[in-house]
Amino acid sequence: MGGPGVRSRLMLSEQQVRLFAQELSVVHGVRAVALGGSRARGIHRPDSDFDLGLYVDADVDRAALAEIASRWSEGEAVIEPAGGWGPWVDSGAWLTVQGREVDLILRDVERVTEQCEKAVRGEFGFHVQPGHPLGFLDVAYAGEVALCVPLSDPSGFLRSLAEVVSPYPEPLRRAMLANLWQVDFLLDAAQKGARQEDVGYVALCASTATMLLAHGWHAMAGQWVINEKGLIASVGRLPVDTRNFSSTAAALLGSLGSTGAELQVAITGLRGLPRPDASPSHVDPVPVREPSVSPFAAQPG
Repeated sequence: MGGPGVRSRLMLSEQQVRLFAQELSVVHGVRAVALGGSRARGIHRPDSDFDLGLYVDADVDRAALAEIASRWSEGEAVIEPAGGWGPWVDSGAWLTVQGREVDLILRDVERVTEQCEKAVRGEFGFHVQPGHPLGFLDVAYAGEVALCVPLSDPSGFLRSLAEVVSPYPEPLRRAMLANLWQVDFLLDAAQKGARQEDVGYVALCASTATMLLAHGWHAMAGQWVINEKGLIASVGRLPVDTRNFSSTAAALLGSLGSTGAELQVAITGLRGLPRPDASPSHVDPVPVREPSVSPFAAQPG
């Protein structure tokens, strides 16, 4: 390629992204390459980056990946060893291609397969991971498979797993809603912190409780969550009546206060946040759809 990003600052095109993916896909150990993130879901902004998920075997040739990525990028690319970005993100590289940020994110195929199977059984967990303050949701791997746009999938790895986790598994929906017992437990703990005017502890309890409710709303609606960024706001875009959860939650979290009295008022408000209905099959699972907007198109700001 001779460094396509150095010669031009034009918009990164669909053809170029697909060509980049094809070059990466021939590296030993690469099973599939997919577009993920906001562009795969059709909710991207004009300045949104491109997330490329590389589904790889344990013996993937990372040096070869780095060589190809460096040819495309405006700087040298370094692919970290397995676990270089933490226990759940594995590794990857941050690139700039044609003036656009492109994130390469490696996913171990065995772990992805395992999490898809867990999702179907209704099992999940949150795990410590840099960059994920709530914790990395392990079955987000299954959500990524369900929502991604495959760019290279010669063996059908992504296609076959997507069929397993689409639509959103009913056992996972029930498990996510059952997990909401933690909300009041956290808010009880926050009340104790408020009596000591422990603002940091109260804020942590409050945000965690609200995030768990947001997860519950998505589960009730049969919608995958792959990242906690924008999670509370996205409740307002779900195809169910969330009774102004997003705006109410944002207002409460944005005005917790600092005195004991102020914190107690905020906690009471958080207890009153609308909660999803946990009754079985309250909402039919929403099938995964192709994004209504091309993931490569510029969206209006």
